[in-house]
Amino acid sequence: MQLYTIGVNHTTAPISIREHIAFSDDNLRHALSDLTARNAAEAAILSTCNRTEIYVQSQQPEPIVHWLADYHKLDIGNVQPYTYTLTNQDAVKHAFRVASGLDSMVLGEPQILGQFKQSVKIAQDAGTLGTLLHKLFQRTFEVAKEVRTNTDIGANSISMAAAAIKLAQRIFGNISEQKVLFIGAGEMIELCANHFAAQKPKSMTVANRTIERGADLAEKIGGQAILLNDLAFRLSEFDIVITSTASQLPIVGLGMVERAIKARRHRPMFMVDLAVPRDIEPEVAQLDDVFLYTVDDLAQVVNDGMVNRQEAAINAEMIVAARAESFMHWLKKRDAVPTIKALRDQAEAMRQTELEKALKLIQKGESPEKALEAMSLALTNKFLHAPSHALNLAHGDEHAKLEIILKQLYQIKN
Repeated sequence: MQLYTIGVNHTTAPISIREHIAFSDDNLRHALSDLTARNAAEAAILSTCNRTEIYVQSQQPEPIVHWLADYHKLDIGNVQPYTYTLTNQDAVKHAFRVASGLDSMVLGEPQILGQFKQSVKIAQDAGTLGTLLHKLFQRTFEVAKEVRTNTDIGANSISMAAAAIKLAQRIFGNISEQKVLFIGAGEMIELCANHFAAQKPKSMTVANRTIERGADLAEKIGGQAILLNDLAFRLSEFDIVITSTASQLPIVGLGMVERAIKARRHRPMFMVDLAVPRDIEPEVAQLDDVFLYTVDDLAQVVNDGMVNRQEAAINAEMIVAARAESFMHWLKKRDAVPTIKALRDQAEAMRQTELEKALKLIQKGESPEKALEAMSLALTNKFLHAPSHALNLAHGDEHAKLEIILKQLYQIKN
């Protein structure tokens, strides 16, 4: 069994690919159960707007890639070119880098750590974590904390929410005169809503499938809530639209936006789709009066302040490399456990055999001293027979190497 990381991210695959192999929290538990039943001893899946990664203990990585395509009903030829496979130490180092924000579209962004922890919790609840992955993720979160504490990797980091505000300001100037619509009520939308609320827009509205959850967020930001079903009738009211839901299909279609723009008499509409899969049909970007941005489009804005974070990243990479080496040392020791157990079992069998012989001698009238003497001699001969025999049979360099190993094992000083 090997440790593998198989996945795609913002550097290997466009959003048009990532959205088709993303997992929602709703289907993640089923996917993990299906994967471990078929191809893996242990598994966890990290799925965000920028990446889908599968962490597994398995015999081979190829079946995992095929499973990923099959699960999403995709042709393997449309998935495999965009995937990467990392093994053992490379997989460990990658996990540490991801959790530390070193592999993010926004270098040093903090949200990925929370997303990673949530993915691990789902895998734990699904019962697909074993000793290896449990230890890996425990170390992963420790390393991420160490990187955050001892470097400035998160300093001057601009979030997706802040980037959205910057872009909106380029189009409208002062946001205080704009009406903002948030579609969804999850963590990302709440983060965006808090950022926009600080700019004091003219109004803020939350559209959600359930009015209760939407109302909770609306109350926090001083806005109002509407049902998602009312979106088609209300979309034209809003100047800025931010969306991030877990829907597997687009919520905002081309026709809906065309009608909204017509009702607005072609006043511009700024839209940011932070969802993967996308909430807004890509064709909307072709409309003259719509400024539509996806997570990939925000890359340039979020990279402001990159120079300082790149300097901090050098120190972070050193921490990651050292901790990856340490983890692999633990993993190699774990690989030796079966051998150690077999060695102890063999020694115990020898001990039991000689103990039985000693007890029989005593029962026949032999003195305990002589029985113990015979048992100790027999045990010594049995324990030393295999290494002595191997050393006698070895020749040349093999003999010299074996002699050094035996001196180390038995702590012989001369």
